[in-house]
Amino acid sequence: MAEVAGVARPAEAEPLEVDTADPAPYVRVSDEGIASLHMAVENMHCGGCVRRIERALTEQPGVVSARVNMTMRRLFLQWRPAENTGLDLVRTVARLGYRVVPFDPDILRSEAEAEDKALLRAMAVAGFAAANVMLLSVSVWAGAFSQDMADITREFLHWLSALIALPTVVYAGQPFFRSAFAALKSRSTNMDVPISLGVILASGMSLHETIVGGEHAYFDASVTLLFFLLIGRFLDRRARSKARSAAEQLMVLGAEATTVIDPDGQRRAVPVAQVQPGMSVFVAPGDRLPVDGTVTNGVSSVDTSLVTGESVPRDLGPGDIVHAGTMNISAPLEVRVNAAGDDTLLAGIVRLMEAAMQGRARYVRLADRMAKVYAPVVHILAAVTFVGWWWLGSGGWQPALMAAVAVLIVTCPCALGLAVPAVQVVASGRLFQGGVLVTSGDALERLADADTVVFDKTGSLTLGRPELLPSSSTSAGDLRLAAALAASSRHPLCRALVRAAGPVVAVPCVREEKGMGLIATTADGEVRLGNREWCQVDADSGSDDAMELWLRDGDGRTVRFRFRDKLRPDAADTVAALRDKGCDVHLLSGDRAGAVRQTAAALGIDEWRSEVRPDGKVAYIEELRAAGRNVAMVGDGLNDAAALASADASVSPSTAADVTRTAADFVFQGDRLAPVAATFGVSRDARRLILQNFGLAVGYNMIAVPLAMAGMVTPLIAAAVMSLSSLVVTMNALRLRHERLARLF
Repeated sequence: MAEVAGVARPAEAEPLEVDTADPAPYVRVSDEGIASLHMAVENMHCGGCVRRIERALTEQPGVVSARVNMTMRRLFLQWRPAENTGLDLVRTVARLGYRVVPFDPDILRSEAEAEDKALLRAMAVAGFAAANVMLLSVSVWAGAFSQDMADITREFLHWLSALIALPTVVYAGQPFFRSAFAALKSRSTNMDVPISLGVILASGMSLHETIVGGEHAYFDASVTLLFFLLIGRFLDRRARSKARSAAEQLMVLGAEATTVIDPDGQRRAVPVAQVQPGMSVFVAPGDRLPVDGTVTNGVSSVDTSLVTGESVPRDLGPGDIVHAGTMNISAPLEVRVNAAGDDTLLAGIVRLMEAAMQGRARYVRLADRMAKVYAPVVHILAAVTFVGWWWLGSGGWQPALMAAVAVLIVTCPCALGLAVPAVQVVASGRLFQGGVLVTSGDALERLADADTVVFDKTGSLTLGRPELLPSSSTSAGDLRLAAALAASSRHPLCRALVRAAGPVVAVPCVREEKGMGLIATTADGEVRLGNREWCQVDADSGSDDAMELWLRDGDGRTVRFRFRDKLRPDAADTVAALRDKGCDVHLLSGDRAGAVRQTAAALGIDEWRSEVRPDGKVAYIEELRAAGRNVAMVGDGLNDAAALASADASVSPSTAADVTRTAADFVFQGDRLAPVAATFGVSRDARRLILQNFGLAVGYNMIAVPLAMAGMVTPLIAAAVMSLSSLVVTMNALRLRHERLARLF
């Protein structure tokens, strides 16, 4: 089944209210009858939230898959429509206490702005209250009153502090309290449960002391603690927003409306969702293309970096293909629509990147297992701390309670939950900026382990745009017949034949044999186009080393077509860069030995094989893997799909066949091969940062928890360092945005 992207919002759709509205406008159903839905989930703060949502959904009837990405706030659902509805599944998540909205750029933006404003308001109230309560507390601590008035004044100031602090805790603590209540209501816990418990215990103890006239009132600590927690949550949200996937940013590139040109020449603005293939649209300078199509009128420079990976704009005119999301720069264009909405190249790129974020790599599974034990462990540690301090200490139950509160707050799984996804999201986004799409969730992890790179030749090391060499022995009729068969194939040599022959009528019912060639039955008999073996050509015929295709017509006559193809301009530098990274480089090709030998010599590749069929490529890769190698395959042809799938990691150019791109873990754009070497560098940097994040998260808890249990960390310090741990992990991941790729792409 094809992966499904986030669905663009219909023109008149309003923000989804999960309790009343049906998410049907956002549901897609595949050819296999599986429904899918992309939603954004608010109020997720830890790995426990992810597990709760996924567990609740997978327990529902008919659910095929439920994946949540905490960093991207994204829920991807697949289910069988006959057994369940999207509305019931969305309500399942809502009942857990999470707000669910369509994964739509406008809705997400408005929701994020609303939540940021709510956090800022709560932070402002908490900060104002903390400053005032602190001033009142200073008067008590300073002992500035006479002995006769000390008790009365302290009690008065405590009550005044309570009047300020308690309403503040109720209002400013809502982001934590609502989340904790929803978790407990669903008989589970999340990180907001111990935070809420800590704030409530500190405030409750202070109120008790005020009522009984005691000395231990910590209203200043309660509101200041809440102030620090809100600052940490706000900064955490901002840091995560910087680490959002490039796929989320890509959705914004899709235009909301466009200008359609009616058959009578009239122009009218319509929502992009209503545009259909065959229509004509007008694109003004400075606007992004809303559809995939063909230019029918106008000449302009177009920024096609989204498609080609090249930053230099291209001059396009009538007959040229344009894609949604690219930018028209210099002059108006009229475009005939070939594809719109979810069928555009832009939507396909989003699908590839979203698919990558749904996978669960080894490190993600490890982090999930570690975070799973968080809730029971933190409450046990807090209880042990309280009992230990009360039993062994001499200060009574108040210091014991404050130490337990510090343990509740300082122990945080957020850093652990963010350790892997933050790096994956930043790495995928940065690779996209360099023209590389990541299509598998654990691809970066697998590529980082690769020590052997196997290249296909044509279309991978070469540009994949071979040119037909002139021949005095080839007639125009032979060329037309060969091109009529070749029109049914995406093989680079077949496309070269079609370009050389000009417009041709394709032969019907052509069958392609992977790695061999094409065959069809015509009125004149069976016709074949392919390699020597397929066309039953004598071994000594045409003995030079040029790339070739053979035509065998219905009379058994054979005709040879010779081609030449240029190496990618940076192929030699890329091979050298891979060697510098410690990788062995091999070359496999279905071409004849002489052509492969020349390519290998030009690039300095010692290990090469020629005339290798698809099953031979798979066998060669399995050989390497059996010898303990981790193999990455780079290929583009239909005959490379099986080899790409059998390798530990795989890379394909964007010009590859559809089935080949589907099998690949990475898809690079443009004519340069440098993105292949750069992707290796990024994957290894990502692995290094993930391990660093694990070390930071585990090290933080190993240091902070014992100190809190020993009474050396106050609740205020606990709140500060807990928020800091999440920020450190996220900022460490963001380093990948500026390292290495600036030099490699």
